[in-house]
Amino acid sequence: MRDLLKQTPSQTVGPYFAYGLTARQYGYPNSQIADGTLADETVSGTRIRILGCVFDGEDAPIPDAMVEIWQADSEGRYAHPADGRGSNTGFRGFGRQGTGTDSRNRFLFDTVKPGPVGGEAAPHINVILFMRGLLSHAYTRIYFADESARNAADPVLASVPAERRATLLAQPDPSMPGLYRWDIRMQGERETVFFDL
Repeated sequence: MRDLLKQTPSQTVGPYFAYGLTARQYGYPNSQIADGTLADETVSGTRIRILGCVFDGEDAPIPDAMVEIWQADSEGRYAHPADGRGSNTGFRGFGRQGTGTDSRNRFLFDTVKPGPVGGEAAPHINVILFMRGLLSHAYTRIYFADESARNAADPVLASVPAERRATLLAQPDPSMPGLYRWDIRMQGERETVFFDL
């Protein structure tokens, strides 16, 4: 009997996202706390879309990644009760998208461009990435290429080697106002900068 027992496979993060965390996106009847829309029509600020893809080390799109974002509103306020600067009802500030329902394995977020948080931080979006084979989720940030003056003063961005900062910059799409393109690269020459928390 003892010879019949086999080792249980070790667990990695995912690929349970579709059923448990992004159910509506994948057509499951379960509820979820977030999707790709972070602000309703009552929220002030410049409307933006962030479109991107998660690539593996061979530059192939990853079909079962999940991207979570958390950001401040256009005035630099997080949707959190500890922020005492007034209500920003209608702004969730938290979004979650999987890459498996788009034909090109992209993620898409509809939100408002964040304002600067505190005195030195440039407008940015906090990102957490989950995917099959990743033992622990990865943390990174999105900054905006059209905020060069503020980016130059940001202490977190300044801590990144100059030649790698471009991996954190979302680029405005000149053909579609309000659209920013930003990809996550897990390995390789253009690997995205990830942060230890």
